[in-house]
Amino acid sequence: MAEDAGRPRAARTHRGSWHAATSGRTVLAAVLMVFGGAMAFFEGIAAVADDDLFVVTRHYVFEFSLTGWGWIHLVLGVALVAAGCAVLAAGAAWARYLGIIVAGLGAVANFLWLPYYPLWALVLIAVNVLVVWALCTGAHHEAEGRTP
Repeated sequence: MAEDAGRPRAARTHRGSWHAATSGRTVLAAVLMVFGGAMAFFEGIAAVADDDLFVVTRHYVFEFSLTGWGWIHLVLGVALVAAGCAVLAAGAAWARYLGIIVAGLGAVANFLWLPYYPLWALVLIAVNVLVVWALCTGAHHEAEGRTP
């Protein structure tokens, strides 16, 4: 013990309490959640407001009315924006988990939305999958004290 007193100590790599929004991946996920949620919200508004905007395919396995799909996208969009704002502002763990769940549901909903608006759905699937990846790996690196 006495011989350690004279040696300089290395800087700590772990902080006592870490703030979840400090990771670049977490900030990326939060920004993409706000963007993807806003896109899903506008997608839902377009489907609810004007059913003639989208091409309806016949004999589609998952037959909901476009108004029903619109409400699904509206709810997912609002939830994703709220979770994204909570992750960006406070880095709350519950917002991460909510973001992972809602982004996963959003990817599935947009996969089922492919026949109605393929390009928009593919972009939102990619955004939602990237959000899930960033939220999961950002938390892993932050918990270990590494910078991604």
